[in-house]
Amino acid sequence: MALIVFDCDGTLVDSQHAIVATMTAAFAEMGQPAPRAGEIRDLIGLSLEETAARLWPAAEANQSAQLIDIYRRLFFEQRRHAAAPDPLYPHAETVLRQLSAQGYQLGVATGKSRRGLDAVLHSHNLKDLFLTLQTADVHPGKPDPAMLYQAMADVGATVENTLMLGDTSFDMAMAVNAGVRPVGVAWGYHDEEALVAAGAQVVLNDFPELMAWIAENWPELKPEPKTGPKPEPMSEPEA
Repeated sequence: MALIVFDCDGTLVDSQHAIVATMTAAFAEMGQPAPRAGEIRDLIGLSLEETAARLWPAAEANQSAQLIDIYRRLFFEQRRHAAAPDPLYPHAETVLRQLSAQGYQLGVATGKSRRGLDAVLHSHNLKDLFLTLQTADVHPGKPDPAMLYQAMADVGATVENTLMLGDTSFDMAMAVNAGVRPVGVAWGYHDEEALVAAGAQVVLNDFPELMAWIAENWPELKPEPKTGPKPEPMSEPEA
């Protein structure tokens, strides 16, 4: 039962501009100087709680909680008024549908909330492709392996036939901690050197390379035979 788990921000969709702008606005509303854009971008993939703690280490607990609440409010206001959703990376949908049609089980493990992930997948009509959706509002954030453990449990996969695809060192460290195969992507927010240092076995340059890499380097990853309609991903509470 081969399982391929994808990160969301920086792997499936390019969301950096919305995240950086929203975090900058949240700091401004708190009356605090905003972190540099690069500092915010480097933390994309972590849970919102961990991101807030790293960006504002001197904050009191109530200040961190208020910053997080403001960020969530502003983010969803921005999404409602945006002219278009955060864009998918080139060839993402084509490759996802090819993998699904071939019988690979697909999942997502992300630092987003379930509400945020659902919004992304609905906006691109992709939710039907994923059997397991894991988010940081119901699990410890990356690099804790809990999201991957739950994803494997949901579909009956093992560490030997599970792959984690992501753009950050946090994704690679989570994969290493879970014992699954870490595969990095070069189109996201951390560079190749950081991905390899965190454990990436390979860093892909575009989505089509994933198909070729699996065929050439992971022939033991066998897709699940198609026997009927896929079950809906397990529902999780919203943040």
